[in-house]
Amino acid sequence: MIRLALMGAGGMGTGDVEDALRSGEAQLTAVADIYQGRLDRAKERWGSQVYTSRDYREVLARKDVDAVIVATPDHWHAAIAEAALRAGKDVYVEKPMVHKFAEGPKLITAQKETGRILQVGSQYASSLVFAKAGELLQQKALGELNLVEAWLDRNTAIGAWQYSLPTDATEANIDWETFLGNAPKRAFEPVRLFRWRNYRDYGTGVAGDLFVHLLTGLHFATGSAGPSRVYATGGVRYWKDGRDAPDVVLAMMDYPGFTFVLRVNLASGAAPPERFGLKFVGSEGTMEATMSGVTIDRTPRETEPGYTVDTFAAKTQQKFLGEYRKKYPVSKPTADGMRPNRQERYTPPRDHNAHYDHMRNFLGAVKSRIPFFEDALFGYRTAGPSLAVNLSLEEQRPVGWDAVNLVVA
Repeated sequence: MIRLALMGAGGMGTGDVEDALRSGEAQLTAVADIYQGRLDRAKERWGSQVYTSRDYREVLARKDVDAVIVATPDHWHAAIAEAALRAGKDVYVEKPMVHKFAEGPKLITAQKETGRILQVGSQYASSLVFAKAGELLQQKALGELNLVEAWLDRNTAIGAWQYSLPTDATEANIDWETFLGNAPKRAFEPVRLFRWRNYRDYGTGVAGDLFVHLLTGLHFATGSAGPSRVYATGGVRYWKDGRDAPDVVLAMMDYPGFTFVLRVNLASGAAPPERFGLKFVGSEGTMEATMSGVTIDRTPRETEPGYTVDTFAAKTQQKFLGEYRKKYPVSKPTADGMRPNRQERYTPPRDHNAHYDHMRNFLGAVKSRIPFFEDALFGYRTAGPSLAVNLSLEEQRPVGWDAVNLVVA
């Protein structure tokens, strides 16, 4: 039985623990959080035997902890994950793996030096949908890939990070200085803790919260290491609630051989409450991947390229058409010559849950000591371009990204 500790008992952390416990392969021994209400709730939910502390270091020092789930605000991910690795623990760290560029190489080094398991919590890496999409791309089902479009739009307040504020959010119940960590110092303002995704000091906005998922699906399906250039635009268009993280962002990324176009709109004004998908466009067809399945549409190309000769002189037209018909003789249409429009649909099993399977993949890696592929290097190759999106937004310029050497320009 794997003995787990949870760092950050918010929504994602709670869900991750529930998935781990559901597997029957883990037990929860400790929880760290800076808000007393969540520590109290942890004991209500998982039992009074669970050790709780506002200091994550106390949890890392415990001998009854084999692995940790890091589900804190983004600006604490790398620091706690590295400390856990150095303390001899295996780590499941929520996406994005890092909040700043400089943290990525440090965490990759820490994983290598300690030999511990580190898995990033971007669950599309365990999705059967993207596994199937990758298989079809390898088979050249679309011909040559040239464009990928991705979108993740929402139309709810909770989807736009308008999380509830507890009535007991007082200075006595919250370790405010620890929450701030390496962020700029400021007076107690609990909305910044409970809606931290709205603020760049603690979160990575749309890019880190949602683009990382889209990048994970893309990299898993295509085997790509990352883009060479990133350009983004956007702003706060609807949720003018004091946030400094844009609620509408569009980005374009140059990959070897294809362009990746991403969109997130947190006030899309359309049903259903959330829409997600990636559309792969190739020379011989298109493929759409959503969490409900993969659909391929293929329309065979015309056997002739066609011609445009109306603006040529009559003599030139005649000569051109004579040569053209030698190469493409006129044939009498027949029923056998009718071209099929092909659509293929691949649907995952009803019980497939990428979140649950992703946690099981982590627990399996802890037991076998064989890392899952979404390690620190993979995690930084999805987080890095997302941080480049934010840099592009901030500086209003294209940003270079070296996916091999992991350097931003």
